[in-house]
Amino acid sequence: MEQPNRFEESAALIRKLSVTLFVFFIAIAGILVYLMVDPSLSAFTSKPETTLTVVETIDTKDDFDAIENGIHLRTGFIADNGLMTVVNNCTNCHSAKLVTQNRMTKEGWSATIKWMQETQNLWDLGDNEVIILDYLAKNYAPEKKGRRENLTNIEWYTLN
Repeated sequence: MEQPNRFEESAALIRKLSVTLFVFFIAIAGILVYLMVDPSLSAFTSKPETTLTVVETIDTKDDFDAIENGIHLRTGFIADNGLMTVVNNCTNCHSAKLVTQNRMTKEGWSATIKWMQETQNLWDLGDNEVIILDYLAKNYAPEKKGRRENLTNIEWYTLN
């Protein structure tokens, strides 16, 4: 008779252990869900970041084509005849910086335009091509200068 009692005791112990484990896992799951909803209780929270929001309003209606000191402010192009034709045709596909960082002859600019038409799907510029080439050849022609321009208007002082 001892055998059935041992079996019942073992079954009761296993049941009690499984209920205890189930309650333990439910409690852990509840805590984890609560931490996901309200992570401020976690010991691993980081310090809140301070963010600075700067709001700058630009009146684009007035400043859109503003020129200051001979420079078109929006693009950085040199103000000269044909400027808006260059802006309207060149900055549709790429940044004005791509133009202003290069220096080429009229033939070089023409070859670049032909390359863009053949490989980059640039449209036929028609009569605008002459205006664009004249502008670029005049304002972004090759310059013969060294590594940097000479320093001017410098107040030199003697180190002691």
